[in-house]
Amino acid sequence: MNQLFSQPLKVVNAGLASFADNLQQAGGEVINLSWQPPAMGNIKAGMDLAWLMRHPLVEQANKLAFEQYLSAQPALVDVMFAREAISAMSQRKLILHSGPPISWDNMCGPVKGAIIGAILFEGWATSHEAAEKMVLDHQVDLEPCHHYQAVGPMAGIISPSMPLWVIENKTNGARSFSNFNEGLGKVLRFGANNDEVLQRLHWMANELAPALKKAVAISGDLELKPLMAQALHMGDEVHNRNAAATGLLIKRLIPALLESGLPLDLIQRATAFIVGNDHFFLNLSMAACKTMMDAAANVPFSSMVTVMARNGVNFGIRLSGTGDRWFQAPANPVEGLFFPGYGVEDAAADLGDSAITETAGVGGFAMASSPAIVKFVGGTPDDATNNSRRMQAITLGGNPAFTLPALNFAPTAAGIDARKVVDRGILPVINTGIAHKQAGVGQIGAGITTAPMPGFVEAISALAEQVRLYEEKHHEGKAS
Repeated sequence: MNQLFSQPLKVVNAGLASFADNLQQAGGEVINLSWQPPAMGNIKAGMDLAWLMRHPLVEQANKLAFEQYLSAQPALVDVMFAREAISAMSQRKLILHSGPPISWDNMCGPVKGAIIGAILFEGWATSHEAAEKMVLDHQVDLEPCHHYQAVGPMAGIISPSMPLWVIENKTNGARSFSNFNEGLGKVLRFGANNDEVLQRLHWMANELAPALKKAVAISGDLELKPLMAQALHMGDEVHNRNAAATGLLIKRLIPALLESGLPLDLIQRATAFIVGNDHFFLNLSMAACKTMMDAAANVPFSSMVTVMARNGVNFGIRLSGTGDRWFQAPANPVEGLFFPGYGVEDAAADLGDSAITETAGVGGFAMASSPAIVKFVGGTPDDATNNSRRMQAITLGGNPAFTLPALNFAPTAAGIDARKVVDRGILPVINTGIAHKQAGVGQIGAGITTAPMPGFVEAISALAEQVRLYEEKHHEGKAS
């Protein structure tokens, strides 16, 4: 059999004749069979996978985790400063970044630049050199956003004086957070930290955030799943395309701003800023998705993926059944379209917490609803539709709250099952922006990437070990 698979197969009438019959036929169109064993050929991991497939503990846990994900009802309830929303930030100099944990020495340029910018914004230092020295002297703690129920796009930076969207799961009262979207161009999330960037951040904290806090209080809690569902029907996928969602948001906020009694010129500045940034809703979409995935987290033995995040070097995932443990691998390259003057040699590795949207079944998983996204990330409308279909092969089910008109209003594929990823060799697809590898240059393109397989293989082995330990302990308890 090894000799058989070492040569290209001659396959005729694929799908009509049996595989065995095809192997015996000569002539016909020659097709190279692209195949590799599950778990990247790792025999132990492959055995772990086989043991976990249809395992009753895992099946039951996945059912519960998926139900909790579906039942989550994220709503925008407030705007707060990070030091108010995240208690640790009021107790120490703490800056949050995107992706899994990473040391300063190993960080990419945009994340380092953004951290320096945040230190300057906080007033902890007055120069780039002094800010970096604070980090090197361990006077500032650097931790992932996900460790504090938060998410941030690209560099993902959250510091104590930054305003946050506060999203609450109305089903269980749990909250998640995201920073505000700064717009395009020279922005902190791409590592820019000049005076223009810092002035914008101060304006957002001092003027925009209080205005939006008042608007949210007046308008009342804003349920985000229905808004996102409507945006999907209007051509968004609520990751890289948020034009419709941003429009729906401002439609809700403007009446409340006008009712607030705030000065008209302030309202004009706030609305102009939002209207001029089609990505403004992205951070709300991310926080809503974080809320949904946190609802599914920490279900023992579940193989459902609850986090996918990147720090510009590594890609990390978490499973519901393995709790807060990260499984990491080098981030895959991004294939897409570059802005004029830039190419793949200029790009940083995949970056940001925004893959939480794909984890929740939108973004790349909902590309069929957004054929125009291919003008931004590359490919064709057929590619967008095929990506949404292909994701059905690695998920636990569909989310009826999010439907795709191009697929006859089928629900988006949701609940990534790490077992299916490793078994079928199909990687979760992600729409993503491309950052320049140097701090402050900004976005240089957008494209499509995938989560790397090694992290899923490691996660499956860790889950199998957890299940085995439980069964051994349970068996010993019965024996005694």
